[in-house]
Order: sequence, then C-alpha cells, then structure tokens
Amino acid sequence: MRICLINSRQDPGGTNIRSRMEELLETPHEQPYPLELHEYSFLETEERLIFQDHIDEGLESDLIIFLSRHASMNPVPQLTVHVTGNLSTADFGGIPGSLAVAAPAWMHAILGNLSRHAPPGYRVSYEATHHGPTEISTPSLFVEVGSTAKEWSDRVAGTAVAMSVLEASPGGCIPLIGLGGTHYARRETEISLTSRGAFGHIAPSREISSIDPGMIMQMAEKSGAVAAFIDKKALRSDEIRSIEDALLPCGLVRLNESDILNFGDLTWEQYRAVLDLAFEVDPDCRPNLHRPKRGTPVILRFSPGLLEEAQKADQKALFEGISAIPLVHLQSPSGSILPQFIITEENPREILNALISLCVTLIRKEQEISIAGDHLTIRKIRFDPRKARELGVPKGPLYGELVKGRTIRVNDQVITPEMVRASTERTIHIPGLENYT
Repeated sequence: MRICLINSRQDPGGTNIRSRMEELLETPHEQPYPLELHEYSFLETEERLIFQDHIDEGLESDLIIFLSRHASMNPVPQLTVHVTGNLSTADFGGIPGSLAVAAPAWMHAILGNLSRHAPPGYRVSYEATHHGPTEISTPSLFVEVGSTAKEWSDRVAGTAVAMSVLEASPGGCIPLIGLGGTHYARRETEISLTSRGAFGHIAPSREISSIDPGMIMQMAEKSGAVAAFIDKKALRSDEIRSIEDALLPCGLVRLNESDILNFGDLTWEQYRAVLDLAFEVDPDCRPNLHRPKRGTPVILRFSPGLLEEAQKADQKALFEGISAIPLVHLQSPSGSILPQFIITEENPREILNALISLCVTLIRKEQEISIAGDHLTIRKIRFDPRKARELGVPKGPLYGELVKGRTIRVNDQVITPEMVRASTERTIHIPGLENYT
C-alpha cells in the first residue's frame, strides 16, 4: 500500500506530529513499524489542510493520513481521529453536502493505538464528520492533537500520535456509519475501542435534521459500510423514526451496541447467513449474538419443553448463562427465547452439552427432578387454594403462612403445609440426556 502523510507548514500540531514521526523512524529499532511495511512518503503544504480539495490527484497514493492540530470552543487535551466532509453546509472548507472517502479500518487501528499511548490527561475519541477537504477520492483520515497551542507543541502528545500512526495495523473490522451523539462520538468511540466496529462517517445529533436517504447512502458508500449504528440514547423518538425511515431504501443492516460488541469472529458474510437462518425460524424474531466462532452457521434445534421449564425457573439466569456460550439465540417479540439456536457447525455437541447442563441446573434449583435414561421428570409442589378452602382456611394472611411452610390452627384444627399442597409432574424426552448430565 502507498501511504502519503500530509501536514501543513502553518499548522503547529501537524508539524509536531510529523517531527516526532521522523525522529522515531530515524531512531534505531529492532523491528520495523507496521507503517514501514508499506510504501510511505511525507508531504507538506503551504495552505491549511481543510482547503486541500483534490490534493490526491497525481499523488498515486492508496491512503492519505492528514497530520493536524485540533481546536475546540471548550479546549481540553485531546487526541482525535476522523474523516472529513460536510453533512450540510460548508463552513470550513470543502463543498456543502459532500463527503471524502473514509478509511474505517485505519481509523479503528489508530484510535486503538491512541488509547494505549495517550499521555495522562488526554482524551481520545473519534470526531463526527466535519470540515474540508471533501473532494478527495483516495481514502483519507485526519489524526489530530489538541486543543490549544500548549498541546499542539507538546512533544509527548506528538510522540503518542506519531507512534499510533506508525504502529497502525488494520485487522478484520466491521465498517460502519454512526448516526446520533455528540461531536466527539462518545458511544462510537467506546464501541470501537472494545470491538471490531470501525466507523467511517459519523453524523452527530445536531445534523440529524438534515440527514436524508441520499446522505445516508453517501455516508455508507464513502465509508464502505455494511451496517449503521444509531445512538438512540442521544436522539428523540421522532428523530429515531426519521433516521430509521431514511435507512430503509439504503439496504443497510442496523446493528445495536450489543450486536457489535458480541459479533465474535464472524465474517460479514457469515453474519448475513445468520440473519437468513433467523428469518427462516421466525421472520419477527431478533437474533442476539454471543461471540459465535467463525464458521458456517447452522440451526441447532433444542428441546422446547426443557427450554420452557428453564425460562420458568429463572429467565434472567438463563439469559446470563446463554450469553457465556458462543452462539446466537433467537428472541421472540414477547421476549422469550426460541428453541432454535444458531451455531457454527464445528462444535454442535459442545454447545448442546452446555445448553442442556445450563437448563437442568436452573430447573434443579427450583424444582425436584429425576433423570432416567433420556427422560427428565420435573416434580412441582405448590400451594393448593382449593385444599385450603376445603379445610376451612379463610383467604388472607393464613394462606401466606402456609405458603411459607408454617403450620396454622383454624377452629382448633391443626393444618400443616403438607395438607394443602398439590404436586404435578412433567416428563421431557431429551435424546442423549444421560450423556450430558
């Protein structure tokens, strides 16, 4: 890959970063920096970077990294990364409604490195899409140090940014666009730092009113995005509906934070196969990922009776237990877990074992169970109001005493909890049960 690193002569932050990069490159080091595995070059401009439309013409580069200062109305020490563009008006360079081509995987890698190298007191974040240049067809990004002259000339901060660029080594990311949130994209930053989610263009809440399907399509195309993330906590309900309506003609999958954080090792093609399988099971169900392993997704059919009893016993604990197993569970619109799970075909027996053991453990905590071969028998003992009435027990506090297992007296008659109990049994056939418990 051919990479061009560009700074402006009149930008002290950018010149600081470039100087620190050159120092690091000139200092003897045992292993080459990942950037040195590419063909890279430096370029310095006389004008401000935000006005460098079409600068990529004639550069013969595959990626442009702009080294820049960051300025803010509320200045705090900050290291940022973002792609350029104007979602609406062009107040600082570029053309209104035009976006540059993003490099999500490179921004993801550099952001992670900034988080590791940031000096004490410096924040690290994405910035939402803003300012020029917009007319660049080569993938590009800005990496910045800010937010005042003190930070622009800070050698330690400049070295942190320089090292973050030199060590950047993009991996298998999920390219996304972000919709909603603050200028510093707090949710997108947290997601990216803890997952494979790699954001390109990000539209903050203040720009949502100007976002239409055409702009979302441009954001997606210029980011190479396969999905969109909506920061619903940062938007009003009417804004969320507007964005969701605008997404419909764009064909983008919507991922929530949990989806992205628990994507696991799946490729995007495998995830689309998961969605297809989920639709076959129930078009209205919601797939919930729990870091599934990479592989061909298949449906694992589970005992409906066993799953039903486990949900009755402790639904919260069932959700928590399933979340520790590398699979996808399907949730009905009512919130119940469906008895079809999606797994990778390499490990069906291990997954089945874990699910059966989890369900049996939860049921055993609440009910009496017995296992005979492939049959699980569940015996439930409950308070029977009918028996209590027949013995003359009036409704009210005495019912509660019996439920608590206490003996009571009614009209000189001693009534024990056993006298007002009823039991039911349910036997569930689970092929291979004795091998799993």
